[in-house]
Amino acid sequence: MSKPEFKANEFYAALERVRLVRRLNWKQVAEQSGVSASTLTRIAQGKRPDVDSLAALVNWSGLSADAFVARADQVGKRVQPLSDIANVLYSDSTLSEDGRATMMDLITAAYLRLSKNN
Repeated sequence: MSKPEFKANEFYAALERVRLVRRLNWKQVAEQSGVSASTLTRIAQGKRPDVDSLAALVNWSGLSADAFVARADQVGKRVQPLSDIANVLYSDSTLSEDGRATMMDLITAAYLRLSKNN
């Protein structure tokens, strides 16, 4: 059985998306999250954050740390990423109903087109 590992590159990519949506630079992310700029740089280089930095960044971003842990017991099990995305979009009060529907249509089409299972 393989041991679980933290997907640091995927976590950084998700942080980058949050940063862009909030229209912040990395210095502002460091200030708002309480995580040093050097720690953010190390994460950008694929290094795993320490527990306190991870907790601070998860708190700041609203991301789930669990989403970035490749668990050995989940290998081969299908997750429901489209359901998770829908939950996020439908809980976003800044999107109109049409906006949500359009985004879900785009994401679903791209997911189905690019999925390894299709």
